[in-house]
Amino acid sequence: MIFEVKNVDCGYGSTRILRDISLSIESGGILCLLGPNGVGKTTLFKSMLGFLKLKAGNVFVNGENIDAWSIKKIARTIGYVPQVHTPPFPFTVLDVVTMGRVAHMGLFGTPSQKDINVAENALERLGISDFRDRIYTEISGGERQMVLIARALAQNPKILIMDEPTANLDFGNQIRVLTQIKALAADGMAIIMTSHFPDHAFLCSTEVALLKRDSSLIVGIAENVVTEENLKAAYGVDIRIIRECIGGNDWLKSCVPVLS
Repeated sequence: MIFEVKNVDCGYGSTRILRDISLSIESGGILCLLGPNGVGKTTLFKSMLGFLKLKAGNVFVNGENIDAWSIKKIARTIGYVPQVHTPPFPFTVLDVVTMGRVAHMGLFGTPSQKDINVAENALERLGISDFRDRIYTEISGGERQMVLIARALAQNPKILIMDEPTANLDFGNQIRVLTQIKALAADGMAIIMTSHFPDHAFLCSTEVALLKRDSSLIVGIAENVVTEENLKAAYGVDIRIIRECIGGNDWLKSCVPVLS
């Protein structure tokens, strides 16, 4: 496993939000973390990234405990795409993506031509090179999300952690982002993402972790985890899983709420 979370407790101050959490992912895998608001998904991400000190347990990359790693070393290995990002100044898209190279610069370093080339390659990889000179704060939400993914790619990470990468996006942009996530995994990157849409687990994940209201965690393939019973326990509403054969052994699965 390239990334492992073992028996982790995490929280703020003396308060433990999550206890005894374990999950792992291989290179080329996509783990989709589901669960209602307020159960600790973002807290878990911050702990995995070293932003919050673990209360117990360990995080490993390629079998190495990252507890003693510097923030810079973590940033060179693990890319992070936050839910929301609005810079205080009107940077160009290329400037924002180039910020992903900070972990590779010296303390007072400025971007080299190599850093700029890496940033431009990240934009090209995602098919958004046309944005390079546009002002980041003036582009659409979907475009901005793609830029944040490009910024994370500019770090040259082996692992990508994405906190609700499709939040606040319209249906078309959600699918475009999910398509890029699948393409990155196909290139060998390990991806952990949160989502408020259980359907996303069917669309692109190789494994699912469902965090329920009692903070218990169910981990496995989507077929076993994303069930009507588990979703009701997690979200407190009745949901039906609709299945339709779309040819051969391929099935389309979707989660449909039952309104009373």
